[in-house]
Amino acid sequence: MRFQVAVCGPARCSEEERRQAHQVGRLLAEHGAVVLCGGGEGVMSAVAEGARSNGGLVIGIRPDTDRTAAPDALSAVVFTGMGEARNALIVSSADAVISVGGSWGTLSEIALAQRRAEIPVVCLGGWQVTDPAGNPVPGPARAATPEEAVARVVSDRSR
Repeated sequence: MRFQVAVCGPARCSEEERRQAHQVGRLLAEHGAVVLCGGGEGVMSAVAEGARSNGGLVIGIRPDTDRTAAPDALSAVVFTGMGEARNALIVSSADAVISVGGSWGTLSEIALAQRRAEIPVVCLGGWQVTDPAGNPVPGPARAATPEEAVARVVSDRSR
């Protein structure tokens, strides 16, 4: 089975987050990874566009059953009708997770992925969880660029 990477991020994102997500998708396609995402707008549509622009395969896992709401850049769509509970399906199907930016839904995906200690989680911007003293909680790796985020999950794949 091909390497599958979930890319998580907000539907309402900044232009910088959109640019980063597009680049992450393009780079993942270059490495032959299947991209999994929530099948919505913002980071999700940008990563789909980036992957498809480079010949990649993108599976959107939608929270609803509205066939008209899925972005055109998706290769295939799973309509769950599960609402945000679909976040568990996205991460449980992934070999690695990259988050771009942050929203409450993105934080839930990071938390679900962290519970699966065997998969790498890389955050490009967005959330950083701290303990009561303000110290970063060990967990997801941080990346400064799309290139670094993809390199981290690809190098973890080869271990």
